[in-house]
Amino acid sequence: MRIDYIRDGLIEEFHEGIFLDFAEDKPEKCSYPYYLRSCAKPLQAALLADCEADLTETELALCCGSHAGEECHLETAHGIMKKYGITEGMLKCGVHAPLSRTMQDKMLLRSEKPTQIHNNCSGKHLGFLVLCKINGWDTENYYELEHPLQQAVLSKIYGMCEVENPAQYPVTTDGCGVPIVSMPLYNMLIGYINLLKYEKIINAIMQNPYIFGGENRLDTEIIQKTGGLVAKVGAGGLCVVLNVKKRDAFVIKINDCSMEARRFAVFEAINRLGWGNIEFDNKIKTIAGKVVGEIVVSF
Repeated sequence: MRIDYIRDGLIEEFHEGIFLDFAEDKPEKCSYPYYLRSCAKPLQAALLADCEADLTETELALCCGSHAGEECHLETAHGIMKKYGITEGMLKCGVHAPLSRTMQDKMLLRSEKPTQIHNNCSGKHLGFLVLCKINGWDTENYYELEHPLQQAVLSKIYGMCEVENPAQYPVTTDGCGVPIVSMPLYNMLIGYINLLKYEKIINAIMQNPYIFGGENRLDTEIIQKTGGLVAKVGAGGLCVVLNVKKRDAFVIKINDCSMEARRFAVFEAINRLGWGNIEFDNKIKTIAGKVVGEIVVSF
């Protein structure tokens, strides 16, 4: 797959990547492993469903997604914390500014500084702490690979993705400080197909796309603009799209991790597959609005 930025007939910029479809492609098409990054979140949250955690669909959507740190996300997070006796100091995800630029501006005007709860992964970490509370596990070191929580998470992901001999694939530490596994892209698709067994998770995401992501989040935009699709982005140029009705899925991996190129590629793939009809502007324009080129996706 290639995304060309063509300005007056000249390819000025291009990005290369991989497109893999569950129904059409074969596992051997791309055997090189990639880290799941945040694409793992809905799979990790399957443990919450297994434990029948006392979470609303809205709260479960937050645990499955990478939220933008807006008021609605903070309110949902505080609801989980109150329900399970979790304090913000227990979160080990680290601090970064909200992904939402609107929220950043609001906090700047209010002279507020971001905390762990604004981290886009705080929902996942709250889900981890809920699992610790339910199972009686230590909450201090829940992020360590040897912790029973992380061992349960790894076992769940490998099982859902049907990974044979997982020891052959590296495990690293994700940006938010917890272990994250790697595997071939086709196994990621298997994991999302198996996610269809978790109706509560699928419904939570589809009914709460803004809690799942938020302002200018690609996965939120896909869910809102289509009927029957679940999408999840991950760092490193990843995006998995699951067609709930067709029981099919595809994954896109942009080699240089360009988020803009990923967006064009994902929209083009959805439209070409007939899974939706997403309108998006692929024209290259001057500041005054004159069209001087276009962005072309080829598979």
